Amino acid sequence: MDFDWTDDHLSLRRGAVEFASRRLTEGVPARDREEIFPRELWDACAEFGLQGLLVPSEWNGAGHDLLSAVVVLEGIGYGARDNGLVFSVAAHVASCEGPLHEFGSEAQKEEWLPRLADGSVIGATGITEPDSGSNALALGTTAVQSQGDWILDGSKTFVTNAPIADLFVIYARTGGSGFAGITCFLVPRDTDGLTVGPAIEKMGLRTSPMAQVFLEGCRVPASAVVGGVGSGAMVFNRTMDVERLLVMAPAVGVMERLLERCVTHARQRTAGAVPIGKHQSISHRIADMELELEAARLLLYRAAGQRMRHGTATRESALAKLAISEAYVASCRSAMQIFGGYGYMVEYEIERELRDALATTLYVGTSEIQRNLIAGLRGLG
Repeated sequence: MDFDWTDDHLSLRRGAVEFASRRLTEGVPARDREEIFPRELWDACAEFGLQGLLVPSEWNGAGHDLLSAVVVLEGIGYGARDNGLVFSVAAHVASCEGPLHEFGSEAQKEEWLPRLADGSVIGATGITEPDSGSNALALGTTAVQSQGDWILDGSKTFVTNAPIADLFVIYARTGGSGFAGITCFLVPRDTDGLTVGPAIEKMGLRTSPMAQVFLEGCRVPASAVVGGVGSGAMVFNRTMDVERLLVMAPAVGVMERLLERCVTHARQRTAGAVPIGKHQSISHRIADMELELEAARLLLYRAAGQRMRHGTATRESALAKLAISEAYVASCRSAMQIFGGYGYMVEYEIERELRDALATTLYVGTSEIQRNLIAGLRGLG
């Protein structure tokens, strides 16, 4: 399979790197320390077109295909330093715009997609619950019909963008146990019965706000259903195929940037008048970083291509998500060892990269869940 980018792809990537390097690098340590979400940079990302990457032009988006979106986000990851902001954008695009674009009614699209695409509305998704984690089939939030409406009750946790979101995509149980008992709903922030808890303090991705969401007698009209009653698990699974790739694409860019930093440092830093890169312990770490980067990139591209060609990529996206997240953490740990004590200092920004990388093994399904999914597709577990 040929993974060479077209001239258009290369141009998109160069533009993404230039934009991110120019706009998304300043003041990150201070924002990370204070857990500040930079709304002005969110707006800058929207002006550049990030939030509208996959939204068709008829709804104010750029209308790119999945491979183009992947290469843009990889370039953003390479050029940016604010991994939290980039994660918030990717989650908005994948988990909120994605199901609306693919399964929403024409009225829902007309109302929400243009504003989601231009960044004036921020989206968030509620699937994870305190007692169910990432297992969509085990969620306890319920939706019961009442006089033509739906009444939602329950809670969601670890909801990315919740403190700043205007629109929530909420998954709730509308029937018995199992795949067909879940429905997806659009719930605007100002809906009575929806409450957003205080922001959750996190180890990493601290510029991406997160909170719990509580639903108590939250009444939404029948028109809030996305994709039909009982289709929520299908909507979620289809969305996850794409979300795994979009949220991991920036990590590939970060891995490339870290590799280049480590190569430069290994050439310039001396120990006993000899560049440290001459030592096999350092050069082998760098070789492993390159191996991890190239393997991660190939799995990412293959999964995106599979989804575009066949409309599904559950196995491929799970493999990509697992491999990239684990390789990302390993690359950050190698970078810290190569930089030594300097890597542990906030000034060098490597310790923050490691803190941010650790989150990738947890969000959008933990590494253990990806392994369960991959094994399950082989008839195991």
